[in-house]
Amino acid sequence: MNTLRIPARWVTLGVLVIACVYFLVPVWWLLVSSTKTNSDLFSGNGFWFGHFSLVANLRQVFTQQGGIYSQWLANSALYAVGGAAVSTLISSLGGYALAKYPFRGRELTFNVVLAAVLVPQPLLAIPLYLMFSKVHLVNTYWAVLLPSMVSPFGVYLARIYAAASVPDELLEAGRIDGAGEVRIFGTIALKVMAPALVTIFLFQFVSIWTNYLLPVLMLADDHLQPVTVGIVGWQSQRGIGPSAVPFNIVVTAAMVSAIPLVVLFLSLQRFWRTGLTAGSVK
Repeated sequence: MNTLRIPARWVTLGVLVIACVYFLVPVWWLLVSSTKTNSDLFSGNGFWFGHFSLVANLRQVFTQQGGIYSQWLANSALYAVGGAAVSTLISSLGGYALAKYPFRGRELTFNVVLAAVLVPQPLLAIPLYLMFSKVHLVNTYWAVLLPSMVSPFGVYLARIYAAASVPDELLEAGRIDGAGEVRIFGTIALKVMAPALVTIFLFQFVSIWTNYLLPVLMLADDHLQPVTVGIVGWQSQRGIGPSAVPFNIVVTAAMVSAIPLVVLFLSLQRFWRTGLTAGSVK
């Protein structure tokens, strides 16, 4: 039996190593390329350092086109933090209600949420644009913020976590002590559901920060666009006209835009792992 386990273990290890290399090689290339000049980027080894010019690249990124890159980062932060925070709150309310309050149509409502999870988000971009154009919200911050405040997957995850981790006895004890439903939710349920809420916030933040299709449809003003749309715009200008952006600046801008995601993952990974495994054992 031991002789059979050794090959399986090595196969598993080999698959994990291949997956690790697959995901880390592009990150390494991005990090190395952001330190090169534009000429070095197209000569020599693409996966090793050349003439170190990271500081100069960063300076040019934040001064290009009047420093609009800082505005793009601020816009992305507004969309991602604001949308993820409100989405997390709505998801916690909806998930808690679906898990702990029996009412007519509860299972139907939950099935609708599950169906919404299966709908690819890009399919909703055009209908959202048509709806928002009717109420004159296109080319405003709300055109990106409002869709970002709703997450069917967040409601689903909150419902599963609340059902598995929030004891009914604890809620009944709060009611016996005279606490209202709002107070019970705020002081008991939210604290118990904290790992799941952090996970929902993280998923939604990443989804909003990396979203491209919705903001590129909704926003025509450069000063309203997030960093994803801005970087693609710079890339499309490479080598065209006097406002052309060097490719090493585009690469450095992409590297900078990934830093908030890395920081968020590293700072919240403990809660993230807890949230993912919650409900697996009851």
